[in-house]
Amino acid sequence: MARLYDYYLGGKDHFPADREAAEQILKVAPELRAAARANRAFLGRAVRHLAETGITQFLDIGTGLPTQGNVHEVAKKVVPDAKVVYVDRDPVVLVHARALLADQGGDTTVIEADVRDPAAILAHPEVTRTIDFSKPVGLLLVAILHFITEAERPDEILATLRDALAPGSYLVLSHGTSDARAAAVDRGTQVYQSASAPLTLRGRERVRELFEGFTLIDPGLVWLPEWRPEQADVIDFVDDPASSLILCGVGRKG
Repeated sequence: MARLYDYYLGGKDHFPADREAAEQILKVAPELRAAARANRAFLGRAVRHLAETGITQFLDIGTGLPTQGNVHEVAKKVVPDAKVVYVDRDPVVLVHARALLADQGGDTTVIEADVRDPAAILAHPEVTRTIDFSKPVGLLLVAILHFITEAERPDEILATLRDALAPGSYLVLSHGTSDARAAAVDRGTQVYQSASAPLTLRGRERVRELFEGFTLIDPGLVWLPEWRPEQADVIDFVDDPASSLILCGVGRKG
């Protein structure tokens, strides 16, 4: 998953099989390259907003391969002592992330874990060392939950994570949706069946349900380029925000 995303973003950390799979998807959904950039831009805007509202610690689950505008880079521009824990299960991601973070000190770290086992993430020694769950946390689940099937109980995953968060914490979430182009949805879903996790796209109302226990802040659940846009981030989607293929939102735990 991370290597496909890296390919869409124009990175170099992928294998021939990844490139072949990505090109199959791009034939029916060429806008996916722009969607990947829009998703990354949304992450940056959301992290910056959270940091500006006083969030000083972030738990980024399913972080993907390091690229420009990583969470710790964005957060530390606002809060120099921000703490960030990256979580991923892909060994390629872990190698690159650890190399990137080698000179970051103890405020930023990466662990190997799977979103399907949120209790293990919360109990991990590096997480408990870095994150103080008695204080608000920015929980980032960006373009990851559409790789969780309904049988894997995404609501229970989110409930476990939500219950560990202090009031005033935030959930940043983006999710591929079946409300987007039918041809792209069908073909993309087929190709991802051969990846390390199948693609489970959800409709708007189902995505909204994933925010249970959080209050969506303005502008609510919207297409990627519609969340507090900056002109440089939305140039690809001026005429059709839905072509970003992904819904996103930020919710606050009361």
